[in-house]
Amino acid sequence: MYFGQITLSEIRRRAMTPSPESEKEVRESLRREHGNDVYAQKSLDLIRQCLDNAPAIVDGLYSWAEYKLLRSKLVNPVIVIAVCADRELRYKRLAQRPVRPLSPVEAEERDFAEIGNIQKGGPIAMADYTILNNVSRAELEVAVDAIVSRIINTSGKGEREWIDRRDS
Repeated sequence: MYFGQITLSEIRRRAMTPSPESEKEVRESLRREHGNDVYAQKSLDLIRQCLDNAPAIVDGLYSWAEYKLLRSKLVNPVIVIAVCADRELRYKRLAQRPVRPLSPVEAEERDFAEIGNIQKGGPIAMADYTILNNVSRAELEVAVDAIVSRIINTSGKGEREWIDRRDS
């Protein structure tokens, strides 16, 4: 499940042109109107349906409020995998992505807004697993697969791990 799909669907519903500016406008207006946990609120029923059959993976949990809502409303444990990259590399990747590229200035503005307005650092700090993504996409996928397999095969409770694939 991808929380960002809520933004993309809302952009279409409002007949806006997809762009970094329209995404920011929609994200901020949804959060102003419904609170910083709006993405978790809108996804909660679907997450519960998924959890009836198997573990659910949610991509795009950004806010501290979303994290706290999921922790308080779900019976199943919420296990967070934070994927981080060094800022310079992240900004380079954002500038080079084929869909919705961001300039370094836009990327920094987005970082400041996400950290200041939605407390993005909270879920990262509370992550059960952290992957340092200064590697190729293939290496990232191996790291994610290893953690997901570990979560599926163990309880995941009480385990916190830092995965740094630069040295492997």
